[in-house]
Amino acid sequence: MARAYNFSPGPAMLPEPVLRQAQAELLEYRDAGASIVELSHRGPEFLEVAQRTEADLRRLLAIPDDYAVLFTAGGATTVQALLPLNFAAPGQAADYVLTGHWGKTAYLQAQPACAARIAASSEADGFTRLPPRAEWALAADAAYVHITANETIHGVEFPEVPEVGTVPLVADFSSSIASAPLDVRRFGLIYAGAQKNLGPVGIAVVIVRRDLLERAGQPRAPILDYRVQLAAESMLNTPPSWNWYMLGLTVRWMLDEGGVEAFAARNARKAARLYAAIDGSGGFYRNPVAPEARSRMNVPFFLHDPRLDAPFLEGARAAGLIGLKGHRVLGGMRASIYNAMPEAGVEALVDYLQEFQRRHG
Repeated sequence: MARAYNFSPGPAMLPEPVLRQAQAELLEYRDAGASIVELSHRGPEFLEVAQRTEADLRRLLAIPDDYAVLFTAGGATTVQALLPLNFAAPGQAADYVLTGHWGKTAYLQAQPACAARIAASSEADGFTRLPPRAEWALAADAAYVHITANETIHGVEFPEVPEVGTVPLVADFSSSIASAPLDVRRFGLIYAGAQKNLGPVGIAVVIVRRDLLERAGQPRAPILDYRVQLAAESMLNTPPSWNWYMLGLTVRWMLDEGGVEAFAARNARKAARLYAAIDGSGGFYRNPVAPEARSRMNVPFFLHDPRLDAPFLEGARAAGLIGLKGHRVLGGMRASIYNAMPEAGVEALVDYLQEFQRRHG
């Protein structure tokens, strides 16, 4: 059976070479006599996987030595709950800039543990634009400033890193990490759930400036303490070893494909092609996001008549295009075109958009 082009936002499409390597190594990892998922995380085979994955990720993202890398169980939402526990003193405020559903989720996750403040928000505009930087109300004594680099649901992305002064900038890069070159030094902390651009669901990456780990934070169990996790090399308890292994394969695939520079060019072409098809449909399809804030990774769009949604999705599946149904928060459609989506997949989607419009326009 031929594999479909999977436009799902996460768990998302994985590179076929990664899946094939995992398939080949599933029963026995190298000559270990067992699968990597059956081997001890303290054994030499998995320790080599973990060390190689970190080294490859540092190379892919050009992570400086004064930044630590953690591989944590769970996803980005778990990280959001742990940020104030690790980096905000009791009673200290943290500033949140809301540009979509996940920025708002991060703000809500932080509220029980710190004086989370909304420094800026575009919710009144339906999260279809970025709040102008001049309107951000940032506090000089905030523990950190949090942004969501790319909003998976609303399709809004920061085109450049905002200036926030001396307060550490914390960013959720779950849906855009490794999609283009990134100056890690502009951030105090970057985090990303793996299930969009880095691998399977169930593991996240936290990249944090080492001096921030010296903050006392708030009383918390050792399992929730990033300092303890770093000292234990992300293995204070049994880690999600299969997910970590798959993340490593995905990072190595991206390096083999030319790294973030190659993907930046590829992703720009894919996004431009898809937006041109939507914008050129004469209103049959519509993307509501301000052009200067449009995401390269997640493209929500709406048909001019919602009664066409069901036949659109049915026809798309028949054409080998899956995962296009929009999030329940917005409805409509959404095409997620992460690194693993080839340009041929976007061309197939554009062809289908045009063919469907000819039949139903």
